Amino acid sequence: MAELAALEDPKARVVNERHGDDHGVNLGKLRAIAKRLKTQQELARGLWATGDTAARLLALLVCRPKAFGRDELDAMLREARTPKVHDWLVNYVVKKSPHAEELRVAWSADPDPVVASAGWALTTERVAKQPAGLDLAGLLDVIEAQMKDAPDRLQWAMNHCLAQIGIEHAGLRARAIGIGERLQVLKDYPTPPGCTSPFAPVWITEMVRRAAAPS
Repeated sequence: MAELAALEDPKARVVNERHGDDHGVNLGKLRAIAKRLKTQQELARGLWATGDTAARLLALLVCRPKAFGRDELDAMLREARTPKVHDWLVNYVVKKSPHAEELRVAWSADPDPVVASAGWALTTERVAKQPAGLDLAGLLDVIEAQMKDAPDRLQWAMNHCLAQIGIEHAGLRARAIGIGERLQVLKDYPTPPGCTSPFAPVWITEMVRRAAAPS
């Protein structure tokens, strides 16, 4: 904790706080500490228990994802107060857990929109890697009915799922693009030069174009 405190940079904290993250530790330096520490599950649990955002990010880099129980991961997600901790927990830990599918189903139906957004993130992962057994048309029904008025984090996660369905599944591509065009979600999102817009019709079209382009 003293080492993390010494890395605190007030300028980095100002930038991070614009995104809802209350820490000022450079992530490259954080990853360097994790590389030195290697995997240490008990240390990870201790770091997480501090409640400190930088310590929790480090915990997620040095933990053993498959060592966490289902209820433990559920509690951790509900305790993950900041966007970066939430994202790293889902992407670096839960996706590698044997409990990922059970949690995906439970979280997707959770009344807390931040928890539900984690369920949608796991669903997007399945759309891309293990779509067998998913009701893709049913997912599009839910997105069409709920995404427009969903809170920000949940809306973002549902939009990602919409785009992924359109990118990966040619038979549903026209419908996915049509939903995006009707709902207009993230159409005006500021996109830096050289980056792809998160507006689903543009995102889908661009990724399909890239996949078809000769290498």
